[in-house]
Amino acid sequence: MKAAALKDAVTVRTIGDELRRQFGCRVHKVPVHAGMTCPNRDGRLGAGGCIYCGPGGSQAAWSDPALSVSEQLRTGMAYARRRYKARKFVAYFQPFTNTYGPVEQLAAHWGAAAGEKDIVGLSVGTRPDCLPEDVLALLVRSRDRLPYLCLELGLQSVHDRTLQILRRGHDFAAFEKAVSRARRREIPLCAHVILGLPGETVEDMMTTVRTLLEMGIEGIKLHHLHVLKNTPLAAAYAKGEIALMSMEAYIDVVAEILRLLSGRMVIHRLMGEAPRGHLVAPAWTTRKPEVVTAIYRRLERTEVGPAVPDMPKVTPQVAFILPQDKA
Repeated sequence: MKAAALKDAVTVRTIGDELRRQFGCRVHKVPVHAGMTCPNRDGRLGAGGCIYCGPGGSQAAWSDPALSVSEQLRTGMAYARRRYKARKFVAYFQPFTNTYGPVEQLAAHWGAAAGEKDIVGLSVGTRPDCLPEDVLALLVRSRDRLPYLCLELGLQSVHDRTLQILRRGHDFAAFEKAVSRARRREIPLCAHVILGLPGETVEDMMTTVRTLLEMGIEGIKLHHLHVLKNTPLAAAYAKGEIALMSMEAYIDVVAEILRLLSGRMVIHRLMGEAPRGHLVAPAWTTRKPEVVTAIYRRLERTEVGPAVPDMPKVTPQVAFILPQDKA
């Protein structure tokens, strides 16, 4: 039965499925550490970074900045071929702020990635306040060279009071400006959002997602607030100043977000992960496959048991475009 024929159907479009449809095979994102820093770390805006950001940023095991971009990609692609049977790849410039540097350096990094066999696109993670004109022009050239491009903007929340607590160093207006400038150049966007931030209610979280939907942002990456060692957030958590979402509460909120979106945005991620050995809390961060499956089961309005299957069963109450991977 087609999704359109089902009453109250919920469509979930994942990045894995979108890439498979575009390229006709399994496509895997390979993280790359280009040795970048962040204006919130190097003194331009601040020295300690956002309160949740660890010393290594978001870094995969093989994303060693001592290695070249090509070396990192080849290692990551070899792993993804074995582990996920992937055939094509997107180079994901992930840790820290990947548009914060001389444009010549960025061009060298992105050009090296684009020149690797089986790389079909680039995904570039950055801050909304680090998009000068020459970098936007470079992104356009990259878009014209490869069939896939995504500019991933760290937002976390549309609420300025929350951004101040997080020590982001920018406000929501900076994000709006970045979106407008990228839109003029037809650069596809994905926004990063953290759920369960200090002081935010469920309605605050839903307002963030609704705002992004109204802005026409193409993709969204959802994370739960988790505490990493050696961060300001860890110090606050140790003092009892920070409350974290329960697994059940997170499942409920994400299911509600997916109902709201219903296929109108591409889901790039349903929950965050922590580098091995760096997690403080919550413990359920390590249970990602179970949490993701539970989210789909919540949409089905069924109970989640202690043992959950890899993929949820589609029922007459809800239809999915099922993910090829647990994004």
